[in-house]
Amino acid sequence: MSATDVKLIGKDKDPKKAALLSLIPGGGQFYNEQKIKGFFFLLLTAVFIIELAVFGAQAFHDLVTLGSVPFEDHSLFLMIRGTLQIIITVIFLIFYGFNIRDAKETAMRWKKGLKVNQSFNEILNNVYENGFPYLLIIPSYLFMAFAIIFPVMVTVLTAFVNYDFRHMPPAFLLDWVGIQNFKNIFFLSTFRDAFMSVFTWTIIWAILATTLQISIGILTAVIANQDFIKGRRFFGVIFLLPWAVPAFITILTFSNMFNDSIGAINTQVIPFINHLIPFVHIPGIAWKTDAFWTKTAIILIQGWLGFPYIYVMVTSILQSIPADLYEAATIDGATAFKKFTSITLPVIFTVAAPIFVTQYTGNFNNFSMIYLFNNGGPGSVGGGAGATDILISWIFKLTTGQSPQFSIAAALTLVISFIVITVSLTIFKKTNAFNMEDL
Repeated sequence: MSATDVKLIGKDKDPKKAALLSLIPGGGQFYNEQKIKGFFFLLLTAVFIIELAVFGAQAFHDLVTLGSVPFEDHSLFLMIRGTLQIIITVIFLIFYGFNIRDAKETAMRWKKGLKVNQSFNEILNNVYENGFPYLLIIPSYLFMAFAIIFPVMVTVLTAFVNYDFRHMPPAFLLDWVGIQNFKNIFFLSTFRDAFMSVFTWTIIWAILATTLQISIGILTAVIANQDFIKGRRFFGVIFLLPWAVPAFITILTFSNMFNDSIGAINTQVIPFINHLIPFVHIPGIAWKTDAFWTKTAIILIQGWLGFPYIYVMVTSILQSIPADLYEAATIDGATAFKKFTSITLPVIFTVAAPIFVTQYTGNFNNFSMIYLFNNGGPGSVGGGAGATDILISWIFKLTTGQSPQFSIAAALTLVISFIVITVSLTIFKKTNAFNMEDL
């Protein structure tokens, strides 16, 4: 009888016992006669225990206390080290759960008489044949844990300490203050009034600017794709110009054009309109010193900057709509407007709804448009925020001003994230954006 045949004979391995022995990682693997795997699991556990004893335990202690001696203990660094230790511990706990599950499933394979890999070559071949995707995915997950989850966790923790201009490490130690920062945002008059003003404008800005760019993009795509339009490729190139020029340059150019005193809009465009239409007299507009006109200007500029992307996407969608639908509608006597509302728009929104949602959430956090045009001005609504600041630009000012409020900024970041994630997931669910059943 060959060695392979012996492995196929069921052995009286108890899955519960294997799982119980795996409370010490590797124990269940030794019980299942997988010595190499058991040694490897035990080695990983030993490395974690040593790390915990040498660094980890102190990191957890420092995360709780945030230091005790000013200048010697840097509370922010202690928080960062503690956060890293949390991630390392969670990764080990995931491995620990996998270790128990692996021992239990291997014992069941022994009991059923299935093949169990024992030698190093067998384990290596099994990993290559059945676990190769995991070898590619696991490093990516580990990278995400430290490159994405880690800074998010630090931001979350910062929202619960008193990190401001009065408590700057290492001269001062940070203290845990619970939800006090969130209370300040919603109840402290200085931040409450500013938050309500900035939040309201952020919603208005995101809705109007995004709706404008989507409307212009759909309109230009529909018109440019009509059969009677000549030179459609030429117009396509023209429509892509705002997208081709870096937004940074475009916004600064428009900022100069809308200057109240020497900008081209007030000194050339408006006088030209007044001269062209004698009975019309448009006075110079305070584009950058009046909050209403500043808001109007940046909404118009964003419509100009954002529509080319929508135009390209909608153009590709229109080309995929069967011509038979329009021919049938024509035979039924449908007008051009009826075809647009009954065929074109439903198809566009069915395909592009998730993209449109990302456009709204993107403008919700469109820092460059607000900052580069007028630095969030004019004027102030309190709390260091200007009249056209949105939440993300206000956060920037809270962290870079002369009296930084890092904890308030972190709390605002969490509020923004909660709003964006909630709205996005709700709309994605309503539009079945991730429904793959028909694919």
